[in-house]
Amino acid sequence: MSLAVRGLTKRFDRKTAVDDLSFDVARGEIVAVVGPNGAGKSTTLMCLSGLVRPDAGTILFDGAVLGPERGRTIALIPETPDVYPMLTVWEHLAFVAALTKQPAGWEDRAEALLDRLAMARERDTLGNTLSKGMRQKTLLAATVLGGTPALLLDEPMIGLDPLGQRELRAIVTSLRAQGHAILVSTHLLESAAAMCDRMLVLDRGRLVASGTIDELRARRGDGSIEDVFLDVTLGQPQDRITS
Repeated sequence: MSLAVRGLTKRFDRKTAVDDLSFDVARGEIVAVVGPNGAGKSTTLMCLSGLVRPDAGTILFDGAVLGPERGRTIALIPETPDVYPMLTVWEHLAFVAALTKQPAGWEDRAEALLDRLAMARERDTLGNTLSKGMRQKTLLAATVLGGTPALLLDEPMIGLDPLGQRELRAIVTSLRAQGHAILVSTHLLESAAAMCDRMLVLDRGRLVASGTIDELRARRGDGSIEDVFLDVTLGQPQDRITS
């Protein structure tokens, strides 16, 4: 039972940003998507979330094909966090709670999330006055409260303070234990290696390597994950590793 992507392709004019991409993310698994700039990471996540329409491919969850409206199945926290400027932090959480029909008592969970992210004092702060890190924390709290079974994170550590980074890792690990399927796009290779179960390496829109961290290191002489990344993205185009 998982998030499954089959033959995903997205073109912008003459440029192919995502090229016949297929992979799975199981429930209870965190998978990292890494790659050089322009590899198609963010475009992939935007296609999965429904924000960008792919030119080809199928997206499934637990065997069911997902249509354009998939907000109750997949949630995306983008690299550039956008919030409603005239809603307070708490109103964002209340909006998501109403939209996802959260049961009675959601307020306690929402308050606990704000406490964990050191956002309790910003409860009544309007979105247009929040810093980037605070906007990111607001979206994280709202997304976790919404409880979608699949979660997409695009460069989640960028903009967060050390406490926010620690709590993000703890929250994501907790969601994995609850059976969520989690896909994380990042340039922070060591952070990805520490948090994720598997890694997908993209280059020019195509999957050029995949596997657990240990598998990828072993197939490249037990080098660092940075060595593996540079090897498969700067090496020969036909050289691919899959597990």
